[in-house]
Amino acid sequence: MSSSTGTTPKKGLFGRTKKVKDPNNPGRIAQMRQVFAMTRKADPASVWWMLLAALAVLLVAVVIGLLWNQLVYMLILGIPLAILAAVIVLGRRAEKAAFAQIENTPGASTAALGQLRRGWFYDQEPVAAEAGGTMRGMRDLHNAAMVFRAVGKPGVVLLAEGPRGAAQRLLTSERRKVARVVGEEVPVHTYMVGAGEGDLPLRQVSRTLRKLPRKISNDEALAVQQRLKAIARTRAQQVPAGMDPTRAPRMSRKALRGR
Repeated sequence: MSSSTGTTPKKGLFGRTKKVKDPNNPGRIAQMRQVFAMTRKADPASVWWMLLAALAVLLVAVVIGLLWNQLVYMLILGIPLAILAAVIVLGRRAEKAAFAQIENTPGASTAALGQLRRGWFYDQEPVAAEAGGTMRGMRDLHNAAMVFRAVGKPGVVLLAEGPRGAAQRLLTSERRKVARVVGEEVPVHTYMVGAGEGDLPLRQVSRTLRKLPRKISNDEALAVQQRLKAIARTRAQQVPAGMDPTRAPRMSRKALRGR
């Protein structure tokens, strides 16, 4: 005789099986509550911005309803739109609060690249890094310089973060290596990610990359990504003296298209 366990679905009225909620997969309302609580804690002013957006939409609906003599009808339309406006503001403020929390953490650029849509290829790990000394016998990653890479229709994008001097050296070195591999027909864009003068703020990374002009096709971007990853694997292996994998023949648009 089998014993019942805690994971056995419960039966409700008429013998119907009740669905057991997965604690690791909360519903949409629960997720909204979590986002609202996190945003309100990090940005208390977000609540007032949400109310302001909702009241502004309702005010417009009331004014139009009075002018058209359709107040009830406009309120029926205005209330859902007011809620939508508040949710949009919540999403913007939550995104800003989330980036503010990770802005100074090592590898924060990866979180920004994760917001890119289809058509972009990027690596979770930095393509170049330089540790910033030691602290109590351990590497101090907070002072490490890193370079992350993304490939899309605008070409190759390199993002550097960390101490400006070391990050700029790594960025310049990586740009030269990438340019030797992909050739002149594939643009290489470089950015310093940070909060300093001339830096690209972390929360604007994905927006800035999406606005770059498109220069290559999606298939060409995939071919570039695969070529760069192959070169990186070659570098990691033991290469005979006198050989430089970055000096391999450059890629051409015709080769990318398979012609």
